Amino acid sequence: MRLFPGVSLLAALLTGVTVLAPASPAGAQERTAGHCARQDRLRVPGAEHQQSACLGDLTTTGLAGTPYTDTADQAGLAARATRTPSGVPGVQIDGYFPDDSHLNATHGWAHDAQFVIRLPDHWNGGLVVTGAPGTRRQYATDVLISDQVLAQGYAYAATDKGNTGPDFFTDGRKPGDAVAEWNRRVTELTLAARQAVRQRYGRAPGRTYMTGISNGGYLTRWQLENRPELYDGGVDWEGVLWTAQGPNPFASLPVTVARSLGRATDEDLIRAGFAPGSQFLWPYHEKVYWGLTQKVFRAEFDPSYDPACPGTTAGGTTEQIFAPCASDASYDYARRPAAVHRAVARVSLTGRIGKPLITLHGDLDTLLPIGTDSDVYARMIDGQGRGGLHRYYTVRGGTHSDGLYDTYPERLRPILPCYRSAFDALTRWVERGAEPPRDRTIDRPVGGDPVNSCSLKD
Repeated sequence: MRLFPGVSLLAALLTGVTVLAPASPAGAQERTAGHCARQDRLRVPGAEHQQSACLGDLTTTGLAGTPYTDTADQAGLAARATRTPSGVPGVQIDGYFPDDSHLNATHGWAHDAQFVIRLPDHWNGGLVVTGAPGTRRQYATDVLISDQVLAQGYAYAATDKGNTGPDFFTDGRKPGDAVAEWNRRVTELTLAARQAVRQRYGRAPGRTYMTGISNGGYLTRWQLENRPELYDGGVDWEGVLWTAQGPNPFASLPVTVARSLGRATDEDLIRAGFAPGSQFLWPYHEKVYWGLTQKVFRAEFDPSYDPACPGTTAGGTTEQIFAPCASDASYDYARRPAAVHRAVARVSLTGRIGKPLITLHGDLDTLLPIGTDSDVYARMIDGQGRGGLHRYYTVRGGTHSDGLYDTYPERLRPILPCYRSAFDALTRWVERGAEPPRDRTIDRPVGGDPVNSCSLKD
């Protein structure tokens, strides 16, 4: 999803797991003075289990095919021609925090609250933290985020958010527990990663940045609203907007289910917020995103609505997992009991950010329509008197998954290069006082390399 991002989410979820061996993988370098220094002193505070490895390259270029990343879980998130850096030696720590759920089978651990921390030999003094998009796992944003920030010298930490996969809603005792845990796990990892950085380099990070895509963008918003003291700023890439009174994903997704069952028209989707001109993307989203996203999040916040659907995916076929619940075609969040609204309120956003934030969102996002998501969130921030801390960039031709660019190169543009430019703009803003360009729309380029370049300026 992204909520469940990517063209092969289910493939990633159903692939066999790899087992993390204590020994270093092929190509790992021996520890020498400077390389992987202090590895034996690294203990992640609060971790129930951890394993560290001294690696010759912490990027996906060096880790692909090893147990230290998972390319299947990254499927569909980046355009094929995306260039990635390489040659970043250092220490990787994999592990998990105490948790009583077992949805994440990575490394054969069958244990949630898994994390990865990467500590490059050549450190620039900063730390970047993220949470997995959709219901993916801790390696999902290795190409999107980890590779680039490691090459710039940042330490990097990512969490699976405490529950994964299309059955994530089964975690917890009360409606909303699973999503509420996401926020707690990011805070937990941020605090622990800062201490791991101190152990490796002898001092705490001078700057800590929070960032993420889709559900990871939501986590960025929430952390800067509720834990701003932990961070110096953040970049929010198409974060999910949860508000108790709406809008939230339940404002737009039920009508997509109704359309798939022949009970709604294209005009109904446009009225629900989907962008005119995005119709060419609808068949794919109908098949992969819409029904699944609606039913699992409805099960998370409103399990009494239709307890029989979705149930769980155990033993289900691909078609059954992605298929919508027919009952969701009539789902009316506004008319649901107050308890449902209270469950959403537990994880809602307010716009009261406490540190600089840059938001990017594609105008052809066909999972989280921009008009009912980031447009609204920008107004919320302004309404809280925090507009001076925010920059908002609409990416013309951007959609929820950059992987779709390869299918529609004449109609779409990847957001990743704009995200990378935005991250650099954030660090200049925080560290040098160089304010980024004002809110604007980033047009599709006429020529050049749209997969790997993007200017935030006119």
